[in-house]
Amino acid sequence: MASEQGPGRGAEPDGDGSDSAGPERTGAELTGTGTGTADPGSAGTARPGRGGPARWTRSRVRRGCARGVLVLGVLLTVLGLSVIGACAIDDRTISESRGDGVAEVLDVSLTRTVIRFSTPEGRVHIPPDGVLYPGGLQEGQFVRVEYDTRNPDLVRVAGRGMVLSLLPVAGCLAGLWLVVGGARWMLRRPAT
Repeated sequence: MASEQGPGRGAEPDGDGSDSAGPERTGAELTGTGTGTADPGSAGTARPGRGGPARWTRSRVRRGCARGVLVLGVLLTVLGLSVIGACAIDDRTISESRGDGVAEVLDVSLTRTVIRFSTPEGRVHIPPDGVLYPGGLQEGQFVRVEYDTRNPDLVRVAGRGMVLSLLPVAGCLAGLWLVVGGARWMLRRPAT
């Protein structure tokens, strides 16, 4: 009966479970985990769409890196926009309960500018986080400041606001997306 159906079609399996009518196949060929070569180091790598363990090809790694660069760019953009949002919140808080004064610049460093000012009640304040929007201030200079009367440690230079944070953040984000775009383009183009 097997001869009527032709080789490999509906043949009865032998007692050991193998198909006697067709060519013998190895287990790796039946599961798709072999590469079809006799190389012993090739077992365990899969051809695309054949099941078995995933194969980390160069293009797959490059696509993953491109996605990672994009995610990093989005996260840094959210961080930059958060800085602008924080500046807006600080400005609104100061404007809701504003006090005015004159402050002396005590120290100017890369991370903060330390000032000292007095409130109308005679209390002297040296904000631990420094003053907001300190651009152009020099040590020993006297400058007008606006502060939150409920929290005098929140103080900004008078007449300055969150608009001053837009240009630096926008410049950083533009530079960031130039780098992200270039890196993504290089990672997404076909490998030569």
